[in-house]
Amino acid sequence: MSKKVIAEIIGTFVLVLFGTGTAVLGGGAEGVGILGVAFAFGLSIVAMAYTIGVVSGCHVNPAVTISMIVNKRMDVKEGLVYIISQIVGAILGSLTLQYFLSTSKLATDNLGQNSFGDLGAVGAFIAETILTFVFVLVIVTVTGKHGINKMEGLIIGFTLILIHLLGIPLTGTSVNPARSIGPALLVGGEALSQLWVFIVAPIVGGALAALVGKFVLSSEEA
Repeated sequence: MSKKVIAEIIGTFVLVLFGTGTAVLGGGAEGVGILGVAFAFGLSIVAMAYTIGVVSGCHVNPAVTISMIVNKRMDVKEGLVYIISQIVGAILGSLTLQYFLSTSKLATDNLGQNSFGDLGAVGAFIAETILTFVFVLVIVTVTGKHGINKMEGLIIGFTLILIHLLGIPLTGTSVNPARSIGPALLVGGEALSQLWVFIVAPIVGGALAALVGKFVLSSEEA
């Protein structure tokens, strides 16, 4: 198993466990609050960016990996390996959270899964596309040819915090298919039936961000 595969598994594991774990064990919006959950996700990215970033680039998100494929920063074969690694890491993160809940004799029907909420399928799709577009656009520009050296991890992490502040009340915030797949597979039911939105919308948003970064913001030009 390559170092990049291990790095992406670890990174996505940490993101899902600490992000969804904080939301669930911290009592969500009524407990640690939206800001607390947002910081858990964002700081997970900051921590991993400066831990595994030098090995794999710390994608930990299929939408990010697809944006890199679109802009030819990596080939399709390597991208698929990344995506599989991310999904594995996310599932392991959700399994660990489920174990903690079960061992503590707490309900395991909430693993931080995403949902349409009051938006419905179309509204959730639009919201997730926009949220992912903004998040990935920041990533492709700060890591591009004109990016800000050594500050990328902080910028991306705090952008994810920003994204969650709006996204949590809407869909719980996915912007990451792997992050949604982990909880949905274990919880099943409605979470699984709605999962397609949290896979497709981030991919669309990420691909659009890659194209805007390349053709509008010149992220790929020297």
